[in-house]
Parts: sequence; C-alpha cells; structure tokens
Amino acid sequence: MTKALIIVDIQNEYFPGGALPLSGSLPAGQRASEVLAHFRNTKQPIVHIQHVEQDPNSSFFVAGSVGVDIHELVRPLDGETHFVKHTPNSFVGTPLLQHLRDLNVGELVVVGMMTHMCIDSTVRAAFDLDFSVELVGEACATYQQSYNETTLPAEVIQATFLAALDGTFATVRTVEEVTS
Repeated sequence: MTKALIIVDIQNEYFPGGALPLSGSLPAGQRASEVLAHFRNTKQPIVHIQHVEQDPNSSFFVAGSVGVDIHELVRPLDGETHFVKHTPNSFVGTPLLQHLRDLNVGELVVVGMMTHMCIDSTVRAAFDLDFSVELVGEACATYQQSYNETTLPAEVIQATFLAALDGTFATVRTVEEVTS
C-alpha cells in the first residue's frame, strides 16, 4: 500500500493579517512544510486541499482573494495534485477518494488547518473510508472557542481534538516520527 500526504487548508486566511488568524499558524505551517519536503524528497504522493467559499457574502476564503491562496510555506509545485473543496470534509465534492484509490493509497499522513473543523472532519471521514491515518499534531492549528459563556484557549481546543482523534480515527505523530 502507498502512503500519501494530505495538506488541508494551509491558506493565507489563517495566518497573521488574514481574516481568520489561528493560534500557532506560523509554527504549524513551518512544521507542515518539513513534512511536505520529506514527501517531495521521497517522491511519495502529495495532495493539496484548498477551501474556497461558495457563499457570495462570505468575508473569508473568497475566490480570487489573497486570503484564499495556499500559504507560501506549502504552496503546490507544478505537477502536484490540488483539489478545491467547499465543505470541511476534504472528501465531499472532490475527486480525493478516487485519486487515492487510483494510486493504491492505504495510508494517509494529514497536516493542516483548522484542527477542530476541517482536520477533524477529514480524518474521521478517512477512517470511515478504511484509510490508516497518521495526523501530525504539531503541523495543525486552531483558535480559541467559546461555549455557554466559557472561552477555551486554542491550546485546549488543539489538545482536545488531537486526543479525541488519537487511537481510533488516527495515530497522532510528530514531524520526526513521520519523516524518519
């Protein structure tokens, strides 16, 4: 079985100056770029996923805007696979599943943003589709969340979602573990 890297939504909107800056987006993007470099060097399949909003009234991920662009840390090279999605789950409305099946991929390494939304949705879907998933936690980022007048720091959201995914839906790994 082949292993593939899935880079989910590492886009300018999530970095300082973007419409939805995440806590730790720059370090997470840098770690994701290390994983990407490893996959490029070892000539393993790479899939870039980019979220483009379809709502014409949206203030983020607007088609043609600088914010919707994939961040320079992980920008696709010519010939690398790139799919556009419109929902949190990278498999919905994209040719991702067929592409992976065509390449005989059985194992995924996932990095990206936002941990609590698109990473969670994509990893759970991959598990349901019988993929083995390694999630590189330090190459993902999120932001603080509020519920019922309680605000939870980004670090708590990040740890909670990684803990929920680890063991059943994925194995959470470090950059060093997936690149050695």
